[in-house]
Amino acid sequence: MRQVTPLTDGWILHHPDGTDQALPASVPGCVHTDLLAAGLIPDPFLGRNETEVAWVGRRAWTYERDLPAGGPAHERTDLVFDGLDTVAEILLDGRPLGRVRNMHRSYRFDVTGLSGRLTVRFASAYDEAEAVRAAVGDRPGAYPEPYQYVRKMACSFGWDWGPTLVTAGIWRPVRLEHWSTARIARVRPLVTVEDGAGVVELAVDVERTEGGAPLGLEASVGGVRARARIEGTAGTVRLRVPDVRLWWPRGYGEQPLYDVELTLFDGEEAVDSWRRRTGFRRVELDTSPDAHGTGFTLVVNGERLFARGVNWIPDDAFPSRITRDRYRRRLEQAAAAGVDLVRVWGGGIYESEDLYDACDELGLLVWQDFPFACAAYPEEQPLRGEVEAEARENVVRLMPHPSLVLWNGNNENLWGFRDWGWEPALAGDSWGEGYYLGLLPRVVAESDPTRPYTAGSPWSGSWLRHPNDPAHGTHHSWEVWNRADYADYRLDVPRFVAEFGWQAPPAYATLRRALPGEEFAADSPGVLHHQKAADGNGKLERGLARHFAVPEGDFDRWHYLTQLNQVRAVAAGVEHWRSHWPVCAGTVVWQLNDCWPVTSWSAIDGDGREKPLYHELRRLYADRLLTVRTDGNGDASADRDGGRRMVVAAVNQAAEQWRTVLRLRRMAVDGRVLAEAEPECAAGARTVALVEVPAELVPAGPEEFLVADAQDPAGGEPLRALHFPAADRDIPYPRPEFEVALAPEGVTVTARTLVRDLLLQADRLDPEASADRGPVTLLPGERVTIGVRGRWTPDLKTARAALYCVEPAG
Repeated sequence: MRQVTPLTDGWILHHPDGTDQALPASVPGCVHTDLLAAGLIPDPFLGRNETEVAWVGRRAWTYERDLPAGGPAHERTDLVFDGLDTVAEILLDGRPLGRVRNMHRSYRFDVTGLSGRLTVRFASAYDEAEAVRAAVGDRPGAYPEPYQYVRKMACSFGWDWGPTLVTAGIWRPVRLEHWSTARIARVRPLVTVEDGAGVVELAVDVERTEGGAPLGLEASVGGVRARARIEGTAGTVRLRVPDVRLWWPRGYGEQPLYDVELTLFDGEEAVDSWRRRTGFRRVELDTSPDAHGTGFTLVVNGERLFARGVNWIPDDAFPSRITRDRYRRRLEQAAAAGVDLVRVWGGGIYESEDLYDACDELGLLVWQDFPFACAAYPEEQPLRGEVEAEARENVVRLMPHPSLVLWNGNNENLWGFRDWGWEPALAGDSWGEGYYLGLLPRVVAESDPTRPYTAGSPWSGSWLRHPNDPAHGTHHSWEVWNRADYADYRLDVPRFVAEFGWQAPPAYATLRRALPGEEFAADSPGVLHHQKAADGNGKLERGLARHFAVPEGDFDRWHYLTQLNQVRAVAAGVEHWRSHWPVCAGTVVWQLNDCWPVTSWSAIDGDGREKPLYHELRRLYADRLLTVRTDGNGDASADRDGGRRMVVAAVNQAAEQWRTVLRLRRMAVDGRVLAEAEPECAAGARTVALVEVPAELVPAGPEEFLVADAQDPAGGEPLRALHFPAADRDIPYPRPEFEVALAPEGVTVTARTLVRDLLLQADRLDPEASADRGPVTLLPGERVTIGVRGRWTPDLKTARAALYCVEPAG
């Protein structure tokens, strides 16, 4: 059988400072993490140190270690790199083994009978990118860095939420593989469901040392075994598993996983094996035209889904630091928030198996972008061959995972070509269209016909329409954040909202760790350095000013209100779009996570702390949701006699009918109930029910608001929707009054007045503490207990100081 010798230890890194200083190197790892471990650079995540380490990405670096000789028991020894970042020459005792130029591929070199000093020389990714640009010509992009000229994680070069830390190194495992006769070179598993049976077809490629004697294949899954013969270097074995248990996304069923085992035989001797887990499900993408335009609806096992999604970026600017446990923790956070789809965004990487394994187990659907984002990408060599090679490798690598349901050609490049001034600037030069509409769909069709492919996000399905047309296909809603008020999310009903979001700073404790010693202000040097969006703080302030009086010189208040505004903005979008199911078939919030401590659109900050938005997602993405909407706003068909009506939408994504009695109250901000009613409501499984609000319950001015309450048959707290007809700055709120008491595992607050959006910032109690909920609005006399997890010393004064709520303007 094939044997493996990991090459993890014994590496050194040569520091190019003129002294040939040799440093211990960690593999997997990167130059930055090795320099950090040696104390030779400051932590680039802290303060403004990022600028102090910019030189690292512009140097050449060399890794070395001794390569042991292969044992005599095997005919062949291969040196295998699962990932090299990015442009490197590999040598053994000074003799070249090969050159590489793609972070997204693995590499294999025959080193049979060889030993000696193994050297991996990395060139600067900047040098490679500039050389390719000089050869193929300039191409436009959303950012000035040359990321489109090298097959590397694009956001290494910085993004509007990420630092510019251009890495190099052996970023994935390296090993020696010893084998004889033959090895399994590639397995392409086609997993389908036919008439209630699970079908696994394994297309197997083998590599031989010599000769062509027949080989045997034996495969097993779910108690079923099958055999086949290989006469040359390829063969197929097919298995049919009767009465298979279907894999479902979370909230729709269970996630049974089956072990698939494949063994390669030379006669009766097993010479190699391959093992993976898979799940059986059918997945389709319905893009049928209808009365509203062109749909974009995921269908799993025949069930049409409203996708409750989040966008995923690399969880660390240094991806080699992301452990299996860290992937699991982050994705468990997503699942706990009600998320059922994770989009792996195209400016990052094809992620580790650890991410997809966790999604398989948690029932999280994966939408996988090919790594192209926000730029015109040349289609000439050397890039074209690299793109095809990486696509073929990674499509096959990820095929076993039932969570993977969609391949997407790129992020925003089709839109960029049409709207961002690229078309005239290119003057006919290649820009990536041949990848997205030619090469990549062909690779997916040939290698993985079990999954749908879409050319890009956004994409309307045809050049006959605008690429970002909300009525057709996927839509990215960024005009609202960039130029408008978040109320404008309610102006239309896109078919699928693949990106939208609103910024907020990270948790206070995260800022305090990242900016030690800084006196915080919205525009203090460190805070601004950890804000990477163009005019990001200006957009934050303008968005805030539309709803609140912007606090002057009060950072704590600014911090609370900007986090609250993020909650309000995302809620405005998700509530509106979910209430228009099935016309709108999904929302994918930008973004779940961060790669460092930064002000961004994330729900979980760079230190892993859950921002208030995270807790709001738990409400927005629950199976049952109440929201108040004014029809006629983005839904002309709902107008009645040319007017507008107010309705309560009961969104039911559960498998059971939801019958409830709504308690509707028109209230004054001083706490008086002005009118009330209790209409019945029945929402069928996976449907939305609309209940008209009687005219006498519609708020008449800024001093009134509507409260809608209902019981959730799944148990827990009642569901509530609030509608305030004016911006907070125009509402005559009373001065909030509430009592605070310590509870056994948290803090209890009892309202004496209306208390709007009460928030406990638990990390102010202790950096290790977290709260179990986000902002909550209390009516007079209502009480809430906010659970506190982690380390903290209960103290009433400290607890009260960590509580924030909306206060009257002026």
